[in-house]
Amino acid sequence: MKVQNMTSNNGNKIANQFRIDDHPDIYFQSYDKTIVKIDYSNNGIIQTFLDQKYWNYSNTTGKYRNIFLGETIKDTRAKIKSGEYILTDLNK
Repeated sequence: MKVQNMTSNNGNKIANQFRIDDHPDIYFQSYDKTIVKIDYSNNGIIQTFLDQKYWNYSNTTGKYRNIFLGETIKDTRAKIKSGEYILTDLNK
């Protein structure tokens, strides 16, 4: 498992915003909450899970979630609505 801080556009480490590589899965964590899990372990099918409670918890969480996913909040909402992203409890 490898944990690294997210970085700003200037290359500075951002406190409390983390990318976690736990082969084969990748996570985004904000403070002590898991926000996103990208699951690569399902026979080549990539599934993206968002925590149902915390995925859009604050502006800061949203900003770094967008950077992690490489998209806007509008894109994320559309993918939730279409079922491409699955809302679940990632913080059991």
